[in-house]
Amino acid sequence: MYVDVPAPAHTGGVSGGVVVLDGGLSTVLEEQGHRLTDSLWTARVLLDDPAAIAAAHRAYFDAGARVATTASYQMSVPSLQANGLSRAQSRAALTRSVTLARQVRDGLAADGVQRWVAASVGPYGAVLADGSEYRGRYGLPAVQLRDFHGPRLEVLAAAGPDLLAVETIPDIDEAEVLVGLLAQLGVPAWFSFAEHRGRTRAGQPLAEAFAVAASAGTVRAVGVNCCDPDEVLDAVQLAVEVTGRPAVAYPNGGEQWDPAHRRWVGRPRFDPALVLAWAASGAEWVGGCCRVGPATIARVAAEVRATTRASGGADRSDRPAGRDADRGRSP
Repeated sequence: MYVDVPAPAHTGGVSGGVVVLDGGLSTVLEEQGHRLTDSLWTARVLLDDPAAIAAAHRAYFDAGARVATTASYQMSVPSLQANGLSRAQSRAALTRSVTLARQVRDGLAADGVQRWVAASVGPYGAVLADGSEYRGRYGLPAVQLRDFHGPRLEVLAAAGPDLLAVETIPDIDEAEVLVGLLAQLGVPAWFSFAEHRGRTRAGQPLAEAFAVAASAGTVRAVGVNCCDPDEVLDAVQLAVEVTGRPAVAYPNGGEQWDPAHRRWVGRPRFDPALVLAWAASGAEWVGGCCRVGPATIARVAAEVRATTRASGGADRSDRPAGRDADRGRSP
């Protein structure tokens, strides 16, 4: 039985309750000195130095985040096997990404604050490690995408996250496959797209993409991530209008990813104060993605707390927890 994640009902503003997400896992790891040039990206650190992953989750919780997003974004059984792991070891690594985050979360349970673990489900293009998640249109039939996503979704769900973070999806074709799999699993999820100027990265209308994502009843929120911070507000408003559900929004720092040289270019432009407008427009899950670290998430959390208290509302990030055991599932 899963913990009580917010149901799909738009509350219409900050006072209705906002969950502060974490930021980029890679950002913290790079600050720790890890070089994320391996094709497995943060999953390589999970394999080689799990304590560093745990420390990253803790850093975000300490900053005020209420969600730990697992190090499974760029993981799949085939990609792990291609890096020398057996099938059993690959499945165990996926499971470990969830159990590690849960251990960090559960270690803070005494303070009575509700926190969640979201199992990251990145797009097929992420495992290619060539920037394909920002292009989509892989040229693969739906059955091949199902064969890729299905097994890892099952392993991640069985590991006991509170919800799935289906994120950075670049096109509707892949979204349709994922929605079908989510409907079969019955696990709560949010669903976010990589977008650019009102369209998916593959060029389809974002409104159509949001409608597809919301067709799965288990999807609690629909929105965008790893996009330009200045484009989030329009996307949030559109998501709420199209789906009638809360939105999720966690852009990157505003820089652009250069896949040829595997680096971020440009200047950071993430303003934590922007989250207030997103929340007022219906975003109930707000945070950051690549290049947004704990210091920025701490400012996001402070903005949410200050505005919520001023309005007399109850910030969901400060809501006392009914822990997993209270709902019949052991952590």
